[in-house]
Amino acid sequence: MDDLDRRLVSILRHDGRRSISDLALELGLSRATVRARLERLEASGTILGYTVVLRADAVALPVRGLTMIEVEGRMLDKVIDGLVGFPEIGAIHTTNGRWDLVVELSAQSLTDLDAVLRRLRLVPGITASETTLLLATPRSTRARL
Repeated sequence: MDDLDRRLVSILRHDGRRSISDLALELGLSRATVRARLERLEASGTILGYTVVLRADAVALPVRGLTMIEVEGRMLDKVIDGLVGFPEIGAIHTTNGRWDLVVELSAQSLTDLDAVLRRLRLVPGITASETTLLLATPRSTRARL
């Protein structure tokens, strides 16, 4: 992706419904050039699709949190495999520093989140965890797919 592709993607991340004509005008390009770049980005898998972006706090599972996880030794892959079956987990990220993983969780209530955290802590290889609740999301450019 070059700078022009990044600008195009940035515009689409804020409004995926922008017309080819509108994109071309903003970028100072022809419609054919914009269309060709979009087709290339889609064909390469850089753009996977277009969707509605919801406010994160408007989804059906309103209690959201980030759980940082410490993993024992070389158990990272096994822990990730153990977490894949949790429907409450929206994403699993590897990271550096004190924590080995950051997990995005959502639940219907605090009681449900507590139950998820109890199950999560039983996954073999998890030695410690810390959870932070997400209170509000004033801005997000990420679709909840």
